Amino acid sequence: MSGRKSGYQVVRRFRKVWRFLFYFNWVLTFLILYPLFFILLQKRSWWPVLFKLMRFWAKTILFNVGVGYRVRYEAMLQKGKTYVICANHTSYIDTPLTYLAVPYYFHFMGKAELTKIPLFRIFFQKMNIPVDRSSITASHKAFLRAASDLEQGISIAIFPEGTIHDNAPKLNRFKNGPFRLAIDKKVAILPITFMNNWEVLPEGRKSKNGGRPGMLNIIVHKPIETENLKLSDLESLKNQVFDTIDKTLRESSN
Repeated sequence: MSGRKSGYQVVRRFRKVWRFLFYFNWVLTFLILYPLFFILLQKRSWWPVLFKLMRFWAKTILFNVGVGYRVRYEAMLQKGKTYVICANHTSYIDTPLTYLAVPYYFHFMGKAELTKIPLFRIFFQKMNIPVDRSSITASHKAFLRAASDLEQGISIAIFPEGTIHDNAPKLNRFKNGPFRLAIDKKVAILPITFMNNWEVLPEGRKSKNGGRPGMLNIIVHKPIETENLKLSDLESLKNQVFDTIDKTLRESSN
């Protein structure tokens, strides 16, 4: 019995050390690449190059700590097509995984609190779009910026749950914003299911479990077109995306 307990303590210690190494690796690689990030942010015409560098950074973050990933596409993504990208949100590792799942240039739309985190701040000051939900004016301004990007053919990635919750992998209620944008601008929704990010790098109350190396599985679902939809279809579109991701998660747990 004592041997089993000792083994459990070793595993727990390993997971906590790995979690520390994951974030240390995240910060270290960021600092190394920071001069390039800063330079490429200075001109909007350079942002697509910055996007490629961020994809490289995402691969580096995972590779350095023994995390692999597999992406299954239900349909091939069209280069040059504009999407509103919607994925479930269970871990901070979701952000780099989105860059790896979608190889074509997009901007992130995320909560304004990210501007207080040094590793995210510089990206949300210019390229990506912060949303301050406590202010109707600020939220509307962010919505207009996202709409403008979509009109210019730039895809937008949004976590429709809004934030990471403690009950992963169970989905939380989706917010209306992504679906209103997609309908308004007649842009396809691209649902993505992160199957097990929460197991590799848990957050919230589960963060005390540390983390571990492993293989991350991603499913990029078939895009859902919105050409013929009206705002009255918002709830049904939102439910369709929710059900697509929820069904995938439920089937994987059986």
